[in-house]
Amino acid sequence: MAGIRDIEVVVFDVLGTLVDEPGGLRAEIRAAVPAPGDALVEESFSLWQRHREREQRRIGQGRRAYASTDVIDAEAAQLVADHAGLTEPAAIARLATASRRLPPWDDSAAGLDRIARRFPVVGLSNAGRTALLRLAAHAGLRWHQGLSAESVRAYKPAPEVYRLAVDTAGCPPERVLMVAAHAWDLRAAQSNGIRTAYVRRPGGDPPTDTDEFDGWFDELGQLVDELTAT
Repeated sequence: MAGIRDIEVVVFDVLGTLVDEPGGLRAEIRAAVPAPGDALVEESFSLWQRHREREQRRIGQGRRAYASTDVIDAEAAQLVADHAGLTEPAAIARLATASRRLPPWDDSAAGLDRIARRFPVVGLSNAGRTALLRLAAHAGLRWHQGLSAESVRAYKPAPEVYRLAVDTAGCPPERVLMVAAHAWDLRAAQSNGIRTAYVRRPGGDPPTDTDEFDGWFDELGQLVDELTAT
């Protein structure tokens, strides 16, 4: 790998890349449902994920009007409640905001801090504006600007989400680096002219042999070292 050079702004995916979304959702479901056996938690987690993916896909296809993650997560929480026999309104309401309390990966806060000393750092997420604000505060994530796809009423991998990042960066896309644990996210960024770096995370979407990203890293610290090397 030749190294990542000539970057002005670093853009981070958030869900799955900086925070443990699968682990966090499972923990919130386990705390909410009346009889949280492992099988029920896994069934409920899968139900939540399938609903979110399906509805975001329907929005992208124009088959549903835009709805924020607050709305979609509330729908998912109700599906989980119905499946698990959860009837307490306060518990269902709290479950609907589970994505605001996802735990950071152990190296996320320190890695962001180190990169932010050298580059403007942007968080770019499908999470709604309020959810992203609360999640950043809960997880201790520090960036110079957080951008929600809600601002363009779309979801990644829609191109307008990546254009939002480039417009905010105020420089050519080839001088913007997108960091993610999801190859599908990086492919979409790449198709919009943005440079790309894959960081491996549990539960992420790994690259295939045909992907040609600017960097592939087994952990965030390796990327940080690459970007901050003098």
